[in-house]
Amino acid sequence: MKTVSEIKAEMEAASEQELEALAEKYRQDGRAGVRRLAESAGKKLAKLETERKRMWQMTAYERDYAHLGIICGIDEAGRGPLAGPVVAGAVILPADRPILWLNDSKQLSAKRREELYDVIMENAVAVGVGYASPARIDAINILQATYEAMREAIASLKVKPQALLNDAVRIPGVDLPQVPIIHGDAKSASIAAASIVAKVTRDRLMEEYDKMMPQYGFASNKGYGSRAHIEALKKYGPSPIHRATFITHFVEG
Repeated sequence: MKTVSEIKAEMEAASEQELEALAEKYRQDGRAGVRRLAESAGKKLAKLETERKRMWQMTAYERDYAHLGIICGIDEAGRGPLAGPVVAGAVILPADRPILWLNDSKQLSAKRREELYDVIMENAVAVGVGYASPARIDAINILQATYEAMREAIASLKVKPQALLNDAVRIPGVDLPQVPIIHGDAKSASIAAASIVAKVTRDRLMEEYDKMMPQYGFASNKGYGSRAHIEALKKYGPSPIHRATFITHFVEG
């Protein structure tokens, strides 16, 4: 007879189908510890089923526009910060292998974003990233710079998309069918994936900037206008990655 520890290890290593069989097998075990393991496995399976239903809803736009061909989700990170680039993500997800737990990157913990980033990079059909520097943002304004980053992200895809699902915007200068979706990062799996790629990419970049310019706290504030960041800006003046057009209220021109 297997010990409780052995059964626990067996369940942890089991595939979903195997876990379902194990939960059924051990549900009536005479040992309370084993029954608790079976109950926990049942709750895990129920949670996965709920998540699959949610992701079915999150892929409704992808199914609705599948007749157009290869669908790509587009989103950005970093339109609002005082420092750093704006980063755009473009993601083409596999139609036959849904990635669970995708959501608007702002609704996810940093740990979950990092985990999902790895899953997306491993499983996506194609991923593209585009950037617009602080200098470019100052030169042409944040909206136009965001569009540039999005066009760059699309152009960097190794698979050419045939239609775009965008978070709220319509990107000028892109000769593809576009579907702007308000709050799209919470409604479309492809846009959610793009938001995660953009957010994680930008956060990692800001953490690297923090190593070079630790006085601004970029690792924690990611360039956004926290109180400590604004105080540092007033004390040390702007860094090379601050957006001059965003900081006029805090420093003299």
